[in-house]
Amino acid sequence: MNIKGSVTTKGAVTIRTTTQTNAPSAVPDTLPARWTPDPGDSNHTAEVTKHLDNVLPALDSLRSQSGLLSEWGTVLAKRLLSGQRLLAAGNGGSAAEAQHFTAELVGRFDEERAPFSAISLHAESSAVTALSNDYGYEEVFARQVRAHGRAGDVLILLSTSGRSPNLLKAVRAAKERGITTWALTGTGPNPLADACDQAITVDAISANAQEGHLIAIHAVCRAFDAEVARRAGSNSFGGGQP
Repeated sequence: MNIKGSVTTKGAVTIRTTTQTNAPSAVPDTLPARWTPDPGDSNHTAEVTKHLDNVLPALDSLRSQSGLLSEWGTVLAKRLLSGQRLLAAGNGGSAAEAQHFTAELVGRFDEERAPFSAISLHAESSAVTALSNDYGYEEVFARQVRAHGRAGDVLILLSTSGRSPNLLKAVRAAKERGITTWALTGTGPNPLADACDQAITVDAISANAQEGHLIAIHAVCRAFDAEVARRAGSNSFGGGQP
């Protein structure tokens, strides 16, 4: 619907009138499509299969480091049962996986058990934006490590590249505090893996390495829960934190 107006003057009085018409508007009711599908073959099974095949190197890489995954779960259980905490951080998809890890500890993995202290440093939006604004994004995790970390805590950092400056600065801040540092990265060697006390490197392309990180997190949780149950003297997880 269009609206048209006219102005007439009678003596000292100006009269404005409007009329409505049913003529089509200049703006279409629906916008044109922004993307046109390829008229060719739309079966991308080969690409999907290739992606799934690329998961296998990530699994093989983790299997070769299963002893270290078990050690991390056991050490983490000992630390958290003693009142220490886990700090975790990453960027982008790695941030999501770091937060997944802390959720498994504050909540539960499989069986019911006591909650444990675990903080995702990227998850507090006000702190992240304030620190980024005032100190720069490279300092966003290091300053939080200095605020929350205590000697004996564990800091785990996730990165497929192993080169994120804000994670490298977080490692240095952790070492100042006597905090144990672990890295979960893509193919090594890389700066983050070299800087941390221990590292698990997933030898795969970036997307598949990130998928491997989730499997690694669950493997650590499996060992963590087993150690908590062992120290509680049963498989019921009834002992909780001392």
